[in-house]
Amino acid sequence: MRQSQLFTKTRKEAPADEVSKNAQLLIRAGYIHKEIAGVYSYLPLGLRVLNNIVSVIREEMNALGAQELVLTALQDKNIWEKTDRWDDKKVDNWFKIEIKNGGQTGLGITHEEPLTRIMSEYISSYRDLPVFSYQFQTKFRNEVRAKSGIMRGREFLMKDLYSFCKNPQEQEAFYEKAKQAYVTIFNRLGLGDLTYVTFASGGIFSKYSHEFQTVTEAGEDLVYVDEKKKIAINKEVLNDEVLKDLNLKRDHLVEKKAVEVGNIFNLGTRFSEALSLSYVDEKGEKKPVYMGSYGIGPGRVMGTIVEVLADEKGIVWPASVAPFKIHLVLLHGKDSKAEKQADKLYEKLQKKGVEVLFDDREVRAGEKFADADLIGIPYRVVVSDKTIENGTYECKDRRTGNVTMVDEDELLALD
Repeated sequence: MRQSQLFTKTRKEAPADEVSKNAQLLIRAGYIHKEIAGVYSYLPLGLRVLNNIVSVIREEMNALGAQELVLTALQDKNIWEKTDRWDDKKVDNWFKIEIKNGGQTGLGITHEEPLTRIMSEYISSYRDLPVFSYQFQTKFRNEVRAKSGIMRGREFLMKDLYSFCKNPQEQEAFYEKAKQAYVTIFNRLGLGDLTYVTFASGGIFSKYSHEFQTVTEAGEDLVYVDEKKKIAINKEVLNDEVLKDLNLKRDHLVEKKAVEVGNIFNLGTRFSEALSLSYVDEKGEKKPVYMGSYGIGPGRVMGTIVEVLADEKGIVWPASVAPFKIHLVLLHGKDSKAEKQADKLYEKLQKKGVEVLFDDREVRAGEKFADADLIGIPYRVVVSDKTIENGTYECKDRRTGNVTMVDEDELLALD
C-alpha cells in the first residue's frame, strides 16, 4: 500500500473524550474511528491488524479439529426463554428489537442457545460426538461502562468455540486441549509473557473456570499471580481452600491489575437439557450432551496489545499482528534517484511476498519518522540519496529502537 493513497491520516492529538491509551493511539494513528461510546469502526490499517489476530486464532482452533461457521446476530426469543436468559432481570445487557409485524428479537450477546438448537438436528447418536464448532461473529452487549476503548465495547467481534461431548471425561479432555491452545495463541500474539492462566469460579457448572488475564494498569480486574508457576487466581475466588487446591502460598502471590483477554468454562448439561440436545449411547440409553464454551475477543486483544506494548512515541506491534512488516520511507532528494530506487525496492519486496507500507508522500522527514513511530510497523526502512550512495538502507527495529544498515538480501531475511 502506498501511503499517499491511504485515505486515513495521522493526528497529533487524541480526541478529548477518549481516556484509554488504546483508543487514543489507535485513533491518532488511523486504525479505528469512534462512532459512539463503545462502538468503533475498523479502518484499513486497523482491519489488517484485526484480521491478522483472527488468522492466528483460526489456525489454532482448526488445529483442535474445530469446524468454523457463522451464526446469526438476530436471536429467537423463544430459545432464550427456555434457558431463562431472556428476562432483563436475569440478563441485563440485551439490545432488544421490536419486529414490525409483531414480536421481539434480540441482538446476540453470546451463542450457546442457537448453536445448541442447531446441533439438536445433527446429533442423535454417540457416533455423532464429539463436535467442536466455532465462529467469529459480532456480539452486542448493552454495557453500562464503555470507557476502555476497544477493550470493552457495546458492539465487538468475538471468537466463540463450543464443544459437544458424550460425557464429562470427554469434555474435560477437550477442555485441557483448548486451554493449551489458548496459551499458544497468546504467545503467538506477543502477549505470552504478560498473560496468566487464571483460576476463576466455574459457577454452577464446575469448581473452576479459567480466564486468561494480561497484566496491565488499564485492566479492570485484580488477580493474584504466582510468577514462578505462571498461574493466577481471580480476586473473587481467592481463599484458603483454593490455595490448598492449587498448592499455592499466599505470600508468593502478587496482586496485579489485569484485563481478561480470553476465558474457557465447562457448561455441563445446562443448555443441552433445556433445549433437548441428547444422544443415544452404545447401550441404547438416552443421554444429555456435555458442553463447554471458549471465548476470545480479537478487538480486545488488539487494544490490550496497544496498552502493554506502546511507548511514548506510539504503537509497537508484534510482527505476528502488524498491518505490514516494513514501513518503507522515501526521503526525497535533489533529484529523482532516491524515488526511483524506492519504487524499485517497493516492487521487489512485494514480489517476494513482503507486506510493505510505502511512505511516498511529499512531506518533511521529521513528519514521516513521527508517523512511522506512531503507526508502529516492526521495521522502518529509509531510502535516501545517502543510502543509494552506500548501497544499503537504514533499518530501524520499532520494537527495540536499534538502527542498522542493511542490503536487500538482509531486508528479505528480517524476522
